[in-house]
Amino acid sequence: MRQLCLLLLVAFVISACDNRLPTLVEETDEFKQSADAPFYHGVASGDPLQDAVIIWTRVTPSVQTSVVEVQWAISAQADMSDPIQVGSSVADSAADYTVKVDVKQLLPGSRYYYQFEALGSKSPVGKTKTSPEEADEVVFAVVSCSNYEFGYFNGYGAIASEEIDAVLHLGDYIYEYGPGVYGDSTVDRKHLPAKELISLRDYRTRYAQYRLDPDLKDAHINHPFIMIWDDHEISNNSYKDGAQNHQADEGDYQTRRDAAVQAYYEWMPVRSSEQLYRTFSYGEQVDLIMLDERLAGRTQPADSLDDPSLQDASRTMLGKEQLDWFLDQLTSSKAKWKVIGNQVIFSYLNWGHETFNINLDSWDGYPGEQAIIADLIRDNQIENVVFVTGDTHSAWGFEATHQPFDDYNPTTGEGAYAIEFGTTSINSGNSNERMSDEEVLAHEVKIANSPLNPHLKYTNMRDHGYLIITLSDKEVLATWKYTETPRERNRSIKSSVSMKSASGSNRLESL
Repeated sequence: MRQLCLLLLVAFVISACDNRLPTLVEETDEFKQSADAPFYHGVASGDPLQDAVIIWTRVTPSVQTSVVEVQWAISAQADMSDPIQVGSSVADSAADYTVKVDVKQLLPGSRYYYQFEALGSKSPVGKTKTSPEEADEVVFAVVSCSNYEFGYFNGYGAIASEEIDAVLHLGDYIYEYGPGVYGDSTVDRKHLPAKELISLRDYRTRYAQYRLDPDLKDAHINHPFIMIWDDHEISNNSYKDGAQNHQADEGDYQTRRDAAVQAYYEWMPVRSSEQLYRTFSYGEQVDLIMLDERLAGRTQPADSLDDPSLQDASRTMLGKEQLDWFLDQLTSSKAKWKVIGNQVIFSYLNWGHETFNINLDSWDGYPGEQAIIADLIRDNQIENVVFVTGDTHSAWGFEATHQPFDDYNPTTGEGAYAIEFGTTSINSGNSNERMSDEEVLAHEVKIANSPLNPHLKYTNMRDHGYLIITLSDKEVLATWKYTETPRERNRSIKSSVSMKSASGSNRLESL
């Protein structure tokens, strides 16, 4: 009896102390749904291996406590019955109350369900999938460029119901700008915090705002993500030692960069490691190679085409360590398809504007390293290399080759060494935000029919959505799916366009 009284006294003291803790107040509180507490941001999974996957959540306590105990379970059953693994973790204030578990000893090519429990409540049940040892067909959704201020994330909502193996996110998951700097003023979605992102708290708040969006939450709940950052997770046109959108009065760039990286690893379902570039095996069908084209080794871009340093061998997109690793991945891969998760366009592209012909922030701004990769693929006759690319807010289909086009036949595709599919944005502004659809269509025709771009076989610079790629023994099939509008919440698909390339051909065919 005495022992029971002591236990009750301890429980009372702890409860009284908890009641004295200050309330946790966050800038995003207005967007939280009370019924979702404390798992307001849902769940997510990512980095699927044949025997492991990352599961993620954020627990938001009502008071400012340092640690919250969290239980997790994973099951082969959607109702979470008969879990095959259970465990415990902590949501630590030092990691912004995020929780990340690397669940191991799983079976390859298998569907799993997972759930968290904390503070007397259960999270939504998430779905995930390990990569297979063997696969007749591999299907990815490819996405990039979601800007809260440009409207609703309808593409994410549509992806939630797709039958796919994983979502490949190629960057610009968030945007660092303050309110009203880069967005659509006709849509009432304003960035938090109400400033450009500089500090760790700033980046955390922005991720928290994005992850409260119901369409993005649904995409994460239903599929594992394989992710890489581009520039806006840090600052516009960022590179290893600086960024176009970082000014001297904004403090030390390295401090800002470190804050951005910390928040990214806290909020994204990726394995924590020194470098974000990595590979994923989908049996003998696909090797997926994710590149880091921002922070691992990128040097400052040239100022213009007249910059004498443009051709300098020291100008790198990947840096020597990553480049050597990438070349080794290409030459050693035994998979039929080598899919490259690539942030900026690899193929040569002339944009066709008098004042904007070559994008120096893309691979065309790093021609020496670009040529090394192209030459390796050609010289070693590496077949079935597929670049999937984000960044431009436009859809592209290239038979990858470069100037001069002397050895390339645009009719047969002979002379191309790879293919490249660019995905449009989830909702970030593209060409018809500043020009009419008619003007954009005319420009699409102009650049696609230009002798400067004989290898460009498809483009759409008007619509938003995502890309589905299906890789099988005989071909890769690319299908661009376009949503109705970003200005209202609407997951319906208004149109789709498909192209394919037969294994071993590097020739794109319209369907």
